[in-house]
Order: sequence, then C-alpha cells, then structure tokens
Amino acid sequence: MPLNRRKFLKKSAVTGAGVALAGGVAAPSAEAAVPVAKGGRKPKRYSLTVMGTTDLHGHVFNWDYFKDAEYKDAAGNAQGLARISTLVNEIRAERGRRNTLLLDAGDTIQGTPLTYYYAKVDPITAEGGPVHPMAQAMNAIGYDAVALGNHEFNYGIETLRKFEEQCDFPLLGANALDAKTLKPAFPPYFIKRFHVPGAPPVKVAVLGLTNPGIAIWDKAYVQGKLTFPGLEEQAAKWVPKLRSMGADVVVVSAHSGSSGTSSYGDQLPYVENSAGLVAQQVPGIDAILVGHAHVEIPELKVTNEKTGKTVVLSEPLAYAERLSLFDFELVFEKGKWTVESVAASVRNSNAVADDPEITKLLKDEHDVVVAYVNQVVGTATETLTTVEARYKDAPIIDLITKVQEDVVRAALAGTEYASLPVIAQASPFSRTSEIPAGEVTIRDLSSLYVYDNTLVAKLMTGAQLRAYLEYSAEYFVQTAAGAAVDPAKLTNAGNRPDYNYDYVSGLTYDIDIAQAAGSRIKNLSYNGAALDDAERFVLAVNNYRANGGGAFPHVASAQELWAESTEIRTRIAEWATEKGTLDPKEFASVDWKLTRDGTPVF
Repeated sequence: MPLNRRKFLKKSAVTGAGVALAGGVAAPSAEAAVPVAKGGRKPKRYSLTVMGTTDLHGHVFNWDYFKDAEYKDAAGNAQGLARISTLVNEIRAERGRRNTLLLDAGDTIQGTPLTYYYAKVDPITAEGGPVHPMAQAMNAIGYDAVALGNHEFNYGIETLRKFEEQCDFPLLGANALDAKTLKPAFPPYFIKRFHVPGAPPVKVAVLGLTNPGIAIWDKAYVQGKLTFPGLEEQAAKWVPKLRSMGADVVVVSAHSGSSGTSSYGDQLPYVENSAGLVAQQVPGIDAILVGHAHVEIPELKVTNEKTGKTVVLSEPLAYAERLSLFDFELVFEKGKWTVESVAASVRNSNAVADDPEITKLLKDEHDVVVAYVNQVVGTATETLTTVEARYKDAPIIDLITKVQEDVVRAALAGTEYASLPVIAQASPFSRTSEIPAGEVTIRDLSSLYVYDNTLVAKLMTGAQLRAYLEYSAEYFVQTAAGAAVDPAKLTNAGNRPDYNYDYVSGLTYDIDIAQAAGSRIKNLSYNGAALDDAERFVLAVNNYRANGGGAFPHVASAQELWAESTEIRTRIAEWATEKGTLDPKEFASVDWKLTRDGTPVF
C-alpha cells in the first residue's frame, strides 16, 4: 500500500520535518532569580523532568489475561498504564505539569490479548471501527511523543497508520524511511518550548529512533515500502539539525537496547541494541530513553568520545512496571540555556494504585476481551504444561509443531513440494503455560503461544537442519558427565533467551551437553535411518525465525515455499476447535533428549 504521509506533512508544515509545538507553557514554579550581594543577581535557572516508559506491549491494567487474574510475580511487580498514570500524576503534582514531558520508547500495540483483539477480532481498521485501547489510554494520560517499536509493524502498515491517526501525539521514527524516496515516513522529531518568566523559553527536542531489525522481523509488511538504517547514522544526521534549530535540550527516545549486540548476527549492517553507541558516538545528546531490551536500567552514564560530555541513559522495565525520570537542571548564562546536570532514576508502579480515570475509560474494552479469551473451544484429556519444556521434550510443544505441520501440508497439497516430508520448529516461549485437563479456552491456548507470529514454509536440506540443530543446542550449558544437574542452571547459555531455543519435530536426535557447542547433535535420524545430508525437507517455521530472528543458520536464506498472515496462535485454536478434544496420543512424540556421553540426563 502507498505510505500515507498526510498526517506527518500536516504536523511538520512549520518546521519542514518533525513535529513542533510552538505554543509553549508557562513555568512559574521551576525557576528562581535569587538576589545576591552588591546588586548582582544569580543566573536564571530552570528544572525540567522528562518521564519515560517503554515496551508497554498492550498492558493497560495489572491483569493477566492468560490466567484470568490479577498479575503477580515473585518480585511483586505490578503492570499497566493505569498504574503509570497514577505515577505520572504524582510527578506532575511534584514538579508542576508545565515543567514535565512524557515520552515512550516503543512497542505499544502488540503483546496482550487486548491488543490482539483490536487488531484482528474487532480491528481498528474496520469502517467505523473502535479506537485502539492504547491510543485511548495514552491520550488520556497525556503522552507528548512516542518512538516507534519493532512490534508496531506486526499487524501491518495499515493498522499502524490507523493507530497513528488515533493518537494525540506523534509516533517518531527518524530512521524509518520511505523505501523509494528515502525521506522520513514518520516524524523524525518533536519539539516543545517551555516558557520561563524573564528569560527565553527552553526549547526541548525529542528525536525518535526505531530498530533496524524491523526489516528482518516484519519483512512481509515492510519490504519495498520502508527501510530502516542504523540509529547511529541517523542520530548523527538529525542531532546537529536540532541544535541548529535552537534546541537547548536534546533527548533521544530509542527503541534499541544499550548492550551493543544484535540477535540477527551479520544479516544487517546495523546494530540492534545501539543506544549506548549513539550516546558514545553522536555529540549533542543530553539523555536517551532506552527501550527494546526489557531490562531495568535506572541510570547509565556514557561518555561521548568526541566531546567528553556525559550522556545519561535510562531504561524502565517493560509492561509499565517502571517509569523513568530524567531530572534536568538548566542555567541561563551568556545569552543561552545550558544543561548543567541530568540525573536519571526509576519509580516502581507497584507503589501506587490504578488511576480510576483510566479504569473507567477502558473497562468496557477490558471486559469484552476477558469474555473473548474465556471462550471454551474444546477439552483436554490430561494437563499439559511447559514447566519442564526447556530441557525435556514436552507434549505441549509437540502440539504446536503438529498444528504447524498440518497447516503447511494442507497449504502445499497439489504443489510440486507436496511429496516432501514436513517437519516443524517450535520454542518453549513460557515456563508457566498450562492447558488444564477438562475444558480448554482461548486463553489457555494463547498462553502457550504468546507472540503474534505467523507461519512460513521453507525448503531445507538435511545438512542445513543439522547445522540448525547444533546452533539451537548452544542454548544448553556444557555439563560434564559426572557433574550434578540443576535444571535451573542447565539452560540459557550465553544469555540466550528461551524463545531462541528450537525443537524440531519429525527428526529424532540426542543433544549431548557434555560436548562443546557445535558438536552436540548425536544420532540424528529421519524415519529410523541416519539423516541424509542431501535430503530435502519442508520446515514449518514462524516468521520471526524465517526472517532471521535469533540468527539461526540457513533458514533466512532458504527458499520460501509458502507463507500466510494468520497467527499461529489462531491456527492452534482452530485445530483444537475442529478436534474438540486434545489428546496427547494424537500429537505427542519423543523426538529428542538430553544426554551426556550417550547416557540420558533425565
């Protein structure tokens, strides 16, 4: 679809690029002129607080739709924008609303059944459709600007543009460019002026940067339409422009972690988690609100290598569990405002109650989704759980692979690939998912597959699959044959997340964790015979993996035979509904096991 830049162009007509709010606001309480001896006066000062959230992922309330209960975790965290709203109101009361700015660093419209429902079941794109719950909540709270996250693109550009239209704030993406013109497809920046009595206004610029990985992870939606160059490159382009436009303060809202690493290997020439590199390499930035990595960083100070100045970074925990605060102290000397200091901290949303205004605003939408996810779609003959799925071949993961195999076989029927064996990958996304014996609901099945991934069929050889499995097996910590085995310490080697460990159904194999990474796959066979390196297979794989997510070998470059836009989660629900009964006899098989020098670990 052609990119609709109407809203961007309208908003940026004054400045030519970005969004400027020129009206400004009075700030009577945040500065003071203090007389000193001999008739002199101290310089004007101004205090500004920038608040930030990130990776909200559709969390409006402290509610777990998968458990149909209040959210709880061992750390006592609370979630949801309703809590953040209370925190924001407190900060505004403390500092004066006119001396604050509220930002977000992206991943807003995907992540819970609430956001799925208003993207797919009762979509905001339908004629006369609803206003997205996240737009309603964030408008009510009074966000000033939000950076684009990679998950903003999960439902396609049309849904994103509709969400953008419904927001009272700009969605920023200086490195989200029109693929044909290479001009910004979204506003690159936002500017707000804070008026100070007796002095020129303080001009604050917010530069929004998103993640280059979008080009891989949502290739089906963005290829040929949008391109995503590196954050460092685009920050180096835009920060000097913002300074030349008179920005006294430059804040970057970056949907990019601070570690300097990438999950997609060398598939892109840009760094996935580059917020720290931006701070280090690009002069003129005062602070960076960090997103994407789902970690809590109250304050991280990075020295800019060109100026020697300190740049302050902060990343609040995801799902609205934390609110970052950047407290700026500015001084007006020699005819200009200068940032004297920046200090960052976080506030915990578990310390406050939900804002009743947000609760009232979105109760109807919440109730509709609760009813939706509690629909019964079948029954299970026994309880299925992911508790041990990281290190044992669990039937509940076999359910995913079975559904994927069946869908791909049906899709390829009548094609030249119909005779090829179909195998499937799946990951243990959650450590707590359970499909209970008895009635099975949509929420039970949704908790098994928490991501909005879709299904792709890729053509792979036996040799490529062996390499794929070896890479997957790097997930396990090398454990000598005589050493004690602690399941809690057996996985996530090299900090690899659970979602980057894959089962592969249809093949049988052992993973010898006593061996070094790269030499762990033993007894790999298909149909009872040693795997032929030249044999061809159809791999039913999720779109994240198919597009290179996790940097698994061969799969991204493999020939694509088929793909669809229906979520795997929906396919599981359809399969369960059609069957009526979930019986492990129909889908479970022991395809792999952990061993040490040939002896099973469990």
